[in-house]
Amino acid sequence: MMMFCFQVILILTKLYDFHLGSVTESTLWRSTDYGSTYEKMNDKVGTKTVLSYLYVCPTNKRKIMVLTDPEFESSLLISSDEGASYQKYRLSFYILSLLFHPTREDWALAYSHDQKLYSSLDFGRKWLLVQERVTPSRFYWSVTGLDKEADLVHMEAHTPDGRVQYVTCRAQMCSEPNRNYPFLGYIDISSLVVQDDYMFIQVTTNGRASYYVSYQREPFIRIKLPKYSLPKDLHIVSTDENQVFAAVQEWNQNDTYNLYLSDTRGILFTLAMENVKTTRGLAGNQMLDLYEVAGIKGMLLANKRQENQVKTYITYNKGRDWRLLQAPAADLAGNDIHCVLPFCSLHLQLHTSENPYLSGAISTKTSAPGIIVATGNIGTELSYNNVGMFISSDAGNNWRQIFEEEHNVWFLDKGGALVAVKQPSVPTRHLWISFDEGRQWARHSFSLVPLFVDGVLVEAGTENQIMTFFGHFSHRSEWQLIKIDYKSIFNRLCSEEDYQTWHLHNQGEPCVMGQKQIYMKRRPGNYCMLGKDYAKILSAESCICRAHDFECDYGYERRGDGNCRPAFWFNPASVSRSCSQGQNYYNSTGYRKVVSNNCTKGVKDMYTARKQQCPNRAPKGLALTTREGVLTTSLGANVTFLVHLDEGDSMRTNIQLDFGDGTAVSYSNLSWTEDGIRHVYKTAGIFRVTALAENTLGYDSTTLFLHVTCPVENVQLLAPFVVIKNKEVNLTAVVWPSHSRTITFFWWLGNNTEPVITLEGSISYTFTSEGMNTVTVQVSSASSILQDSKTIAVQEFFKSLLLSFSPNLDEYNPDIGEWRQDVGRVIKKALLQVSEFPEEQLLVAVFPGVPTAAELFLLPQKNQSESRKKSEEELEKISEILVSALNQNLVEFELKPGARVIVYITQLTLAPLVDSSPRHSSSAMLMLLSVVFLGLAVFLIYKFKRKIPWINIYAEVNQEKEQEMIGSVGQNDSTPKITLSEFSTAKELMEKDLDARVKRGVGNAYESTREIPNCTSV
Repeated sequence: MMMFCFQVILILTKLYDFHLGSVTESTLWRSTDYGSTYEKMNDKVGTKTVLSYLYVCPTNKRKIMVLTDPEFESSLLISSDEGASYQKYRLSFYILSLLFHPTREDWALAYSHDQKLYSSLDFGRKWLLVQERVTPSRFYWSVTGLDKEADLVHMEAHTPDGRVQYVTCRAQMCSEPNRNYPFLGYIDISSLVVQDDYMFIQVTTNGRASYYVSYQREPFIRIKLPKYSLPKDLHIVSTDENQVFAAVQEWNQNDTYNLYLSDTRGILFTLAMENVKTTRGLAGNQMLDLYEVAGIKGMLLANKRQENQVKTYITYNKGRDWRLLQAPAADLAGNDIHCVLPFCSLHLQLHTSENPYLSGAISTKTSAPGIIVATGNIGTELSYNNVGMFISSDAGNNWRQIFEEEHNVWFLDKGGALVAVKQPSVPTRHLWISFDEGRQWARHSFSLVPLFVDGVLVEAGTENQIMTFFGHFSHRSEWQLIKIDYKSIFNRLCSEEDYQTWHLHNQGEPCVMGQKQIYMKRRPGNYCMLGKDYAKILSAESCICRAHDFECDYGYERRGDGNCRPAFWFNPASVSRSCSQGQNYYNSTGYRKVVSNNCTKGVKDMYTARKQQCPNRAPKGLALTTREGVLTTSLGANVTFLVHLDEGDSMRTNIQLDFGDGTAVSYSNLSWTEDGIRHVYKTAGIFRVTALAENTLGYDSTTLFLHVTCPVENVQLLAPFVVIKNKEVNLTAVVWPSHSRTITFFWWLGNNTEPVITLEGSISYTFTSEGMNTVTVQVSSASSILQDSKTIAVQEFFKSLLLSFSPNLDEYNPDIGEWRQDVGRVIKKALLQVSEFPEEQLLVAVFPGVPTAAELFLLPQKNQSESRKKSEEELEKISEILVSALNQNLVEFELKPGARVIVYITQLTLAPLVDSSPRHSSSAMLMLLSVVFLGLAVFLIYKFKRKIPWINIYAEVNQEKEQEMIGSVGQNDSTPKITLSEFSTAKELMEKDLDARVKRGVGNAYESTREIPNCTSV
């Protein structure tokens, strides 16, 4: 790493250990005599200090910052005397990059390894945190003349939930109250660009990217590209001369980009060139094959792919017109080259070097206007084989070949001379110098041993003529530095007689960008020293405007006859909605003058937009969106609706917006809605939002459906523990908080590979095979998904008993699913001790709530060989044994030391021994009548339960529990299908829950009452 500070040269070298994979040593070198001698500075920075990078202040090159390697320590070394001495400051963070202020020499921004941005106003001695979670390389200092505060910082910051915002604040005052958000809404990561008069951001919604621009800090406006460009990627190429040059990769492009030029405000873009080639750099980044020629306004070179070939084109009017390059008439040996346009032309490699100390494939200089040196080839297309070096002295009109091999070429003496060295892949001892714009070259030796030239530092100061070559003799040798002072080859300073005039032209056309420009240049071959910039425009005379001074306006395309016609998607009769009756607007002719073109009169009036009176129009093209471009929002969040009108008088059009929740707003004109219309929904659901635009001539309306969601916190699957084979059973998912219409239920039933999807929280299903079946329900709401599962035993018949327990069990009942499962296993173990019933045929399900109750299931033996009747008799026999044991208080278990719990028999369940045949025994009929009378009794008790406080009512369905197992469903149950409308309301559920808890008695008064709220916001 090398830095020039006037006559001082600083070099930082590092030793990289390939075995360790890291830098182990560094050395800082300093020269005060243009590189003749170097002093080792390690004792000034610390002999054991490992350095990683050095920065020179761009506004005061005497000031230098050197960073230590964060693998060893986090410190900053500061010098104010061109690196002669240093002060060391410890840091609490690791600096990854620095950004100096463009005008204030002591101001700097530092970006840390943990994505924090710091600021210093005393050249790094003290640092203050500006913002956390900042995107790398997306922070900028203020722009002079545009931002009010010189210490304003523009940055791209991440919110805690991972979204990205554009934030501005002052460098040392960036607490939340002092932050500003120039763009209301979230933006795409790594999309913020602050450059000259413009600021750019990108917002992607529904997979499509939209781009916004702010011109001179005005509010952001959406960039308008041709309607169906549908960009996949967009890069800002330049913002020079009050215009934006953008490269856009459209939906049908892969390795090419289209070039677009904007109007002055950067809003309306028109096509300049299609299918510009890209080249992949060493770091994997895509580089556009586009080159802006230094010193000549509006002149560019581009490599265009057409019909599987790549050709080089040149423009002199910012992309309005392009043409191929005329190949040289003769080669280096003087032999004629028969290359006829358009079949044969000169093609140039346009990528610049990623190594700042090499010239790259093409080179120009502002102080040497008209001189272009580039690597290229002659033929039908661009090739990277059999290439040579070519030069143009008249801004690309005529070309000459100067070398048959690739060279790096640098401009010496402010462009008065050229020096060339072979590519670093080939070692060399020689360099070539030309004083006549490449017509003749003199060879000079600069090393006794061939050197691999890795880079050249040229022109350290304004009064010296020094070149410093650095490289290596072999791949294993140390660095070599060679200083060349070429001042001695000049015999005098240039005088007026050494200069001549040069007229810029385009194939003989003297008017370029609307001007006749005459430059002063040194006469080729004069061995005199310029010493300072000599290139200047001697005179610039405006030209009469002609057709080539105008490009197609937005919405227009150039046809084969050269005229601009409306694109198929563009309506030229449309008038901006800001145009109000009584006002005037400019109606496009389909053309606009190329930005920075200085032509006058001529056809200017013919092509310039015409001033017309705004017509009175009915509203048309009304569009309604949310600011984020999405159709969902969270309950209680602030939703901002944006209303857009393509046509109509915005000042005389009434806007009405119905939010769909019983509220609406009305505005007298569209200007009141420019910042958006905000609204907060207090309930979850799907809302029909309708916008209406109306004036005296008509109306237009549009609708969107907004999903207001509330995150699901819990889901409970209610399902029988045992069911009858081939009998329909009802499964219900209870969601907390309870809200409808915005939830989707996914039911995974048995071994099915695909779920059943419903919008209702219940489903009917028939199990067709015996055994244990797992049912899972997933609930999707907003961005959250929860699930609950149950295991259901499917049998042809079974026997079950209801169990109750001694009251002391309730004292230890936390009423959670895990506790019920553990207690169920303990109860099962106690029951097995009083019977010889197989363990796999006995199941126990503990119900939610208190008093604690459970159900005991007796299942027939799997793959039984005996008859059905015998199996039923066995179950009946086991049932009698268990009932006898329970009645004698023989079944008990110890929950904890000193806490023994007795299990009692409550009653037979409503699902006695049953099968799928139509016969009904007298006992079954009697049981059926018992069921009817029992149901009637339960109904009467519930109906009048408020008047009978001593009755203990058990709430079988507790909707707030999770992972529950509820009672069985027998074959004689005629359970109706439950629809969404048949569920109790939240208020009714809360009343039932409260009543059930009260009826459990005073002994349970310690329990807290929990609600099952609806998803609402007050």
